[in-house]
Amino acid sequence: MPSTVNSYFQNLRKECKNDSALLLCRTTTPRIGDILQKLAPFLKMYGEYVKNFDNAMELVKTWTERSPQFKFIIQDIQKEKVCGNLTLQHHMLEPVQRIPRYEMLLKDYLRKLPQDSLDWKDAEKSLEIISTAASHSNSAIRKMENLKKLLEIYEMLGEEEDIVNPSNELIKEGQILKLAARNTSAQERYLFLFNNMLLYCVPKFSLVGSKFSVRTRVGIDGMKIIETHNEEYPHTFQVSGKERTLELQASSEQDKEEWIKALQNTIEAFQQRNETFRNAIAKEYEDIPVEVSNAELGKRAPRWIRDNEVTMCMKCKEPFNALTRRRHHCRACGHVVCWKCSDYKAHLEYDGNKLNKVCKDCYHVIIGCTDSEEKKKKGILEIESAEVSGNSVICSFLQYMEKSKPWQKAWCVIPKQEALVLYMYGAPQDVKALATIPLLGYTVDDTPRSADLPHSFKLTQSKSVHSFAADNEELKQKWLKVIHLAVKGETPECQNELQVNLQEQPESSKTSEC
Repeated sequence: MPSTVNSYFQNLRKECKNDSALLLCRTTTPRIGDILQKLAPFLKMYGEYVKNFDNAMELVKTWTERSPQFKFIIQDIQKEKVCGNLTLQHHMLEPVQRIPRYEMLLKDYLRKLPQDSLDWKDAEKSLEIISTAASHSNSAIRKMENLKKLLEIYEMLGEEEDIVNPSNELIKEGQILKLAARNTSAQERYLFLFNNMLLYCVPKFSLVGSKFSVRTRVGIDGMKIIETHNEEYPHTFQVSGKERTLELQASSEQDKEEWIKALQNTIEAFQQRNETFRNAIAKEYEDIPVEVSNAELGKRAPRWIRDNEVTMCMKCKEPFNALTRRRHHCRACGHVVCWKCSDYKAHLEYDGNKLNKVCKDCYHVIIGCTDSEEKKKKGILEIESAEVSGNSVICSFLQYMEKSKPWQKAWCVIPKQEALVLYMYGAPQDVKALATIPLLGYTVDDTPRSADLPHSFKLTQSKSVHSFAADNEELKQKWLKVIHLAVKGETPECQNELQVNLQEQPESSKTSEC
């Protein structure tokens, strides 16, 4: 150990003598520029100390942990009055901070020094030399502050996660809500974003010990960020990694934008460091598919469709119920399926090649066999909601009533390809429509039915009566503009009036158009 200590701290005595000489010279002459310039070669000693600073700190930490005697001696010295109640590490940082202080001194000196002063040229030259050395010291200070922060996080995580590494850099941290796939609840979580990973943590409500437990470590390599839009859950976005896909909800739109920006910047920096996908970075985030592709099936964790987003099995299209047909998630594609359609198991690469429950379609893709049954041609009701909602004239939730039946909530869509037909689904991700209404020839009555439903309207044709109610007047008027065209056999493509009127609406009112 003595030889190691000497190699790390050999210049400390010379540095102390250098500071003493500088102080002595400064008290006997009114000039300092020439003195600093003469002593500039000795600043190399500070450079050597700065280079060894990380190793010296690690050495102190190691021996404090290994040797109780060493730890006792250090603690005993730190109690002395001359130490000013500061730790050894703080005193070790003093030489690193010395050069930046010289730099600040010279800058202030030059600002107040007349340009015709005899000391001007020497001071300017000294500043140039010291600034070069200061850049190395500032870098060491930043590393020190980063390591200090890593140690704090290490303690908050119960000293279980190996994150204290000079190559790790904390980018952002903060509270977040995680949307549960099983129900509509939002669970409190905490994120630590580093330059190479995202730690997804659960808060611990205890007065002592660790404050968080790490639920998942998601690597930045291969991570994708998707901005999602959901009327029931505002400020949401999706983090899709190889290890897991998370659907998160920020506290505000600003908080959401900050997280997305931080994550995307971290991903781009990671890709640049690894010299991969340099030219594809900008294009990659323009159109990221929400669903896992067949090529990535089993290799990437999917986003789970939430239970309340579907009312029927996304494979066989049979409606769910609480007793005989309950909801299950395919671990490969994330779709909500019934027990019959999820009665398959396959090894998934993203989950360490463990056996997981998957749907029939994913099972065939993963094991590499083809389904011999020919796909039946889709009927008009078998068009998936997500398929038409993503390419629609307008879509939103509306309250719906047929004749004297009770009101029910329905996801209503008018597709661009069939702008004369209104599709009604139980939920936005359903794979089969509950009903369709060919709008041509219907009469529109926008008179509210009652005070309880001020934003309602009615469609009638012969004995068919369909009543709808929107959440607000603005949404109602948007639907009426589209429907008034459809009942006359006209579409937005052949009538510019609708497009112009919708563009005149304020940004905040465009949430119902898909």
